[in-house]
Amino acid sequence: VKTRLQVQVKQKKSAESDSLTTNHEHYTSSLDALRKIIDDEGITGLYSGINGSLIGVTSTNFAYFYWYSVVRSLYLSSQTIPRPPGTAMELSLGAIAGAVAQVFTIPVSVITTRQQTQSKGDRKGLLDTGREVVLSEDGWTGLWRGLKASLVLVANPAITYGTYQRLRELLFPKKASLRPWESFFLGAASKALATIVTQPLIVAKVGLQSRPPPARKGKPFKGFLEVMAYINEHEGPFALFKGLAPQITKGILVQGLLMMTKERMEIVFMLLFAYLRKVRDTRLRQMANAVAAQANTAADRAKGVIPMTVK
Repeated sequence: VKTRLQVQVKQKKSAESDSLTTNHEHYTSSLDALRKIIDDEGITGLYSGINGSLIGVTSTNFAYFYWYSVVRSLYLSSQTIPRPPGTAMELSLGAIAGAVAQVFTIPVSVITTRQQTQSKGDRKGLLDTGREVVLSEDGWTGLWRGLKASLVLVANPAITYGTYQRLRELLFPKKASLRPWESFFLGAASKALATIVTQPLIVAKVGLQSRPPPARKGKPFKGFLEVMAYINEHEGPFALFKGLAPQITKGILVQGLLMMTKERMEIVFMLLFAYLRKVRDTRLRQMANAVAAQANTAADRAKGVIPMTVK
């Protein structure tokens, strides 16, 4: 639903005869899009591109955490006196890792976006859609369409976590641990703000990765600035925020649950580490007592031995 809303361009009342939208249907809202997709394609239409989405989420997370560990290790090894990085440095390292991860995973995002914007009759599988992208005007580079916008969008997590920490200091000062609803609220609010700030880039990225509107006669956009200019020309500046409601809803649910889980998991890990430390201390104490007992037994035996004198 979000992708269909973001990729469509409204028809001017007095202009071209060609439809400006890539969809046969025009959606006026998220609920309207939901209803029309179900009526036309059934429930399965809501899950178009799900295979690519699952692969994309898995590969993106794997690539992010892999490159984050690499970047963090390089940062720590470059220090004369190794010490944990501060919040600002952690965000910077995360942004670098996210940028590198995008280079390797954006082809899946391009293919998934194409699948989600295909009409019912033109629907293709993951490999066929990828082949269609490669055989287009851009060739193999078409799989990396929207890379510049994606690199800029790595600022989204930095804005999210920065806002989260700031709101936490303002709303819950001097509070070591948060309740689940407090963590959810902070995560949802911070993600909503980050989404509003970066929404024009998100819309431009989707426009780059999908098929160009029929009014462009198959001519693809060259960059995200051209997409933004095109949308502004035909629909006005507020159209750069289309699809904001489902985008925020998705972000709120994901980020809110993530931060709520993060706060709970931190407590669980603290208790787990305390338990493991207690178990380790108990075992060390038992081993020390056993060694001491063996030493005492050996000493007692030594005292009971009568030394022999050889003349």
